[in-house]
Order: sequence, then structure tokens, then C-alpha cells
Amino acid sequence: MSGVFSPGRAEIKERTLRTDKWWLQPLATFGVLFSFVIYATFRAFEGAYYYADHLISPFYSPCLSEACVPEAVIGGFAPVSAQIFNFPLSPALIILIFPLGFRMTCYYYRKAYYRAFWMSPPACAVAEPHKKYTGETRQPLILQNAHRWFFYAGLVFNVILTYDAIISFKNKEGEWGHMSVGSLVLVFSTTMLWLYSLSCHTCRHTIGGRLKHFSKHPVRYKAWTTISKLNHSHALFAWISLFAVAFADIYVRQVAAGHWTNFYFF
Repeated sequence: MSGVFSPGRAEIKERTLRTDKWWLQPLATFGVLFSFVIYATFRAFEGAYYYADHLISPFYSPCLSEACVPEAVIGGFAPVSAQIFNFPLSPALIILIFPLGFRMTCYYYRKAYYRAFWMSPPACAVAEPHKKYTGETRQPLILQNAHRWFFYAGLVFNVILTYDAIISFKNKEGEWGHMSVGSLVLVFSTTMLWLYSLSCHTCRHTIGGRLKHFSKHPVRYKAWTTISKLNHSHALFAWISLFAVAFADIYVRQVAAGHWTNFYFF
């Protein structure tokens, strides 16, 4: 197939002929993702202000370190995990590996940060600065193939975060049936994480990608059609869930630090 610089083709020296502000989108993507990485790194090493009034930050759940606040531990699991990991530092340093791995290998986020950070390419109809393209066939990008495993791990974390959202319906004294602002924050964050996971391309493929006859698997076909509808909004769920989980951590941190009051509706 003839390329741009093949004999007989016009040679365009300009990087692009686009006259619009094409650089705004990759710049905004870079700013948001870089800010999230900085904040997540700060919170991971802070190791404090992640639990208050039955609210636990999604950055610190499940609490697996021997440094965990006792109230933030699910079913006394921390002492067991402490013996396994022997990890006295912030528990977020263990936990964030999996959700960040899921997002970094996500098909949509690959496109987003390939454009914003590596300019490969920075936008449609804009030439990239790299002379050679090897795709995801070499290190380190070949590790993107681990996406499905991060997806499975992400589902486990979603279940745990759902448990955390349910626990938030306790009041300060531990009585059930009470809803606070923090409850709504955690429920929204968890819901967006579920929608982000279920709309994932890997989820769609897992549900029905290898079926040869949908007629023989009506339940999986119904699930596949539902996931396919969600898949159209995968990019939207990716961004909303990113902001939601960040705000959930910020909210819990502010409450735990005594800067905000977690108001109860009933």
C-alpha cells in the first residue's frame, strides 16, 4: 500500500494542515491525568485520614497493611495480611497497583495517554514525532496484554467498595439505617466504577466474544447486548469514575481530618 512519501504522492512538510485548536484535547487530557497521578501518589504515601464515621477511602480499601486503622479493616483481615505482606507502610501502596493497572491498560485510556503523553499521534491528521512505530509488540507496551487480568482484579475491588458503600449507612454509633452525605458520595463513586468496569471491552468479550451461536446461549446473549450498550459510553464512564473516586477520597480525607462535617439526612 502506498504511503505518504511514496513516489508520485505529494510530500507535505507541515506536521498538519488542521487549522483548529487540535492541541487542546491532548493538553487537557495530560493535565487531568498528570494531576490525578500526583494526587494519588501523595495520598498513597500520606498513610492517614482515610477512615471516619464508617467511611473509608477507596484508595485505602481493603486495608491490607499492619499500619491500618482497626476500624477500616474488613473482618479482621489485616493481621493475616500483615503476616503475609509484612508491610508496615501505607496500605494504599498495595491497593492502588490494581485499579491503576486496570486504567493504564484500558483500551480507552491507552488512546488518551498515548496521545497526551507520547504524542503517538497527538491528534487525528497530525503527524507524530516518532520515526518508528512498533505498537504494543515490545517492552514495556507489551504488558498492555495484562489488561484482562487487571479487569478481573478490578471486579474484586468493586465488590469490596460496594461493601464499603453499604457500611457507610451506619451512623457514628454503628447503628444501621442512617444515610449521610458520605454515603451518597461512596455510592456514586462505586456505581461509576461498576459502570466503567462493565462497559469495558474486555467485559464485553468475556461475556459473549467467543460464542459461535447466540441462539444456544440466550442468557449470555442478553447480557452481551446490555454490555454492548454500556460499551458505547465507556469513555464517559472512564472519566466520571476517575473524578468520582478522587472526590470520594478527598471527601473522606476532609472528614477524617476534621475539615468537613459529614452531615446525616436521617
